[in-house]
Amino acid sequence: MTTCAIDKPANTEVVRAERTQSERYYRPNVDIIESTEELTVHADVPGVKADDVGISFENGTLTIHGKVNKRTPENVNYALNEYGVGDFYRTFQVSEKIDSAKISAECADGVLTLHLPKAEAARPRKIDVKTG
Repeated sequence: MTTCAIDKPANTEVVRAERTQSERYYRPNVDIIESTEELTVHADVPGVKADDVGISFENGTLTIHGKVNKRTPENVNYALNEYGVGDFYRTFQVSEKIDSAKISAECADGVLTLHLPKAEAARPRKIDVKTG
């Protein structure tokens, strides 16, 4: 298998962007699967509709943002309230080995799936040996 196309930061210091809004943000859990053809990202985004997901890729940074709307009307007396409502937000540094023009995504059943195809030059290839 080739090297992973998502760069792991060299240091472990967490740098957080300053927020200008007081809203709550959630960091979705993800699985990233690498094959010879692509990276596939599965992100858990319960309550997010496909129309409320924004994905951008700029300067090697892949950003996922999902908006979750309130599920119940105001002034509800909960017997138990564990599900928080807020936006999902996650960023990844992606190497130049990804063909950014071919990134695609779909959202179904609370899971966002992104397909990040590898550039042709980054894919392993078989070299035929000719007889002489």
